Amino acid sequence: MNRSKRLYVLLGVLLVFCVLTLGVSKYEERKEKIKNSDEIVLEINSEDVTSISWECGAEVFAFHKDGTWLYDEDEDFPVDEEKVGRLLEIFESFGVSFIIEDAENLGQYGLDTPLCKIDIGVGEETYKILVGDYSAMDEERYVSIGDGNVYLVSDDPLGTFDIGLSDMIRHDEVPEFDSVTEIEFAGSENYKVVYKEDNKVTYSKDDIYFAKEDGNELPLDPENVESYLDIIRGLNLTEYVSYDASEEELKAYGLDAPELTVTLQYHAEDEESGEEKEGTAVLHISRDPEEKKEAKSETGDEIDTESEEELTAYARIGESQIIYKISRMDYENLMKASCNDLRHHEVVWADQTEIRRIEISLEGMEYELTVKEEDGEDVWYYQEEEIEAKDFFGALGSLTSAEFTEERQAGKEEISLTLYIDNENQPEVQIELYRYDGNRCLAVVDGDAVSLVRRSDVVSLTEAVNAIVLN
Repeated sequence: MNRSKRLYVLLGVLLVFCVLTLGVSKYEERKEKIKNSDEIVLEINSEDVTSISWECGAEVFAFHKDGTWLYDEDEDFPVDEEKVGRLLEIFESFGVSFIIEDAENLGQYGLDTPLCKIDIGVGEETYKILVGDYSAMDEERYVSIGDGNVYLVSDDPLGTFDIGLSDMIRHDEVPEFDSVTEIEFAGSENYKVVYKEDNKVTYSKDDIYFAKEDGNELPLDPENVESYLDIIRGLNLTEYVSYDASEEELKAYGLDAPELTVTLQYHAEDEESGEEKEGTAVLHISRDPEEKKEAKSETGDEIDTESEEELTAYARIGESQIIYKISRMDYENLMKASCNDLRHHEVVWADQTEIRRIEISLEGMEYELTVKEEDGEDVWYYQEEEIEAKDFFGALGSLTSAEFTEERQAGKEEISLTLYIDNENQPEVQIELYRYDGNRCLAVVDGDAVSLVRRSDVVSLTEAVNAIVLN
C-alpha cells in the first residue's frame, strides 16, 4: 500500500472515531436531560374547569359545565357530577416521578399515536394531556402535557379515562333504609304489609310483619320479609337501556303498566343530622312484553320462569326516565311477593320455651305431655315420668308447608295436637294432620285448612310420639 492510500485509511479511521465521539458526547448530553423527579407538573382546580373531553380508542366524549355538567351530544343525559369530579381529581395535583426534557422522538414513548387524548378547559385556556405507552420496567405510564417534556407517572390517567358513556350516567339508586313501616304491592300482587313491633295477634313475639288482605291480618315470617327487602337493597341498577324513556319506550319495556310495583314506606338515618327521617321508595318491575307473550303456552298459561327459556326483565325507580335491565334471578326473586311466599312455612312456629302443655291424639289414643321448670330449665314429663323431648320438638318444627291450600279434603287423621302456649294473644293452637295422598298430608290449624306437608315428616312426628309413650 502506498503512502497516499495509507493516509486515506488513517483519515477514514479518524473520521469514524470523531463521529463515535460526537455520538457519545451527544448521548451523554441527552442523558443529562433525563432525571428523576417528584415535581407537581399540573395543578388544575376542578371547580374552575368548564369543559372536559377525551378520546380513548374509538370512544370520544365531551362534557361542558353550565351550572351543572352536561353531555355535549345530549344535554338530557343525566351526568354523574361526582364521576366528573373523580376524572378531574387526578390533575388537581398531578405529580411525576421521571422527566425526559425536550423529548424529540415521541414515538418511542407511544406519544405520536397516544392511547388517550384528554382536553381540559379552564376559561380560555385548554390543557392537553397525551397518554402513551406503559413502561413495564418502571411500571409507570408515559404522558405529555404539551410543554415539550415527557413524564413517567404512577397515577395512570388511562385507568381513569378508559371508560364508556354508561360509566358517566347518574344512576338511580334504591334509597338506603333501616326499617320499613309499610310495603304495598300492586299488579300481580295486591296487598299491604304493615310493621307492628308489639303485635296483639299471634303467639310469637317475633311476628312484626302482617299482610293486610280482605280485612284480615296474616302474620308473615320476618326472615322471609327481610330477605325480600335485602333483594331490593342489593339491586345492581347499572345496565340501562334508556336514560330518557318516552311513553313508547315505557310501553316497549312493559313499564307503562308494570307487572309488579313495590312501594316502601321507610325510616332511615339522616347522614348530616343523625336524626331519623321518613321516606318513600317505588320500584316497578316487568318482563319484556313480546318475550312474555311468546312464553304463553297454547292453553294460555305462562311457562315456568325457572325453565331454560330466555327471560329479559326491566326495572324503573319511581318516575325516573331511566330504564334498567335486571337479571333473571333478580326478576324471579322480586316476583315472589305473594302472601304465601312471605308467610311462615312452618305449620307451627311458637317458641318452644313458651309451650307449657301438649295434648296428642294418635290412633284413637290420647296422650298428654307437661313441662316443669327445674333449676331454671324446662323438663318435660309424660305420666309423671321425665322424658327426652328433643326428637319430638325437632319433628314438630320440621312440619313445613310444601304447598298452601284452603281446600279441605278429609282423609284419615294421622295425628292431632293441641299446644297450650304461655301467650295471652293466642294461648292455644290446634293442629290436625290428615292423609291427603301417598306423599302428603293436609295440615288444618284451628279448624282452617292451611297447607300440604310431606307425609314423611308427619310419620317422623308420630314415631317421635310413639318413642315417648311406648318407652
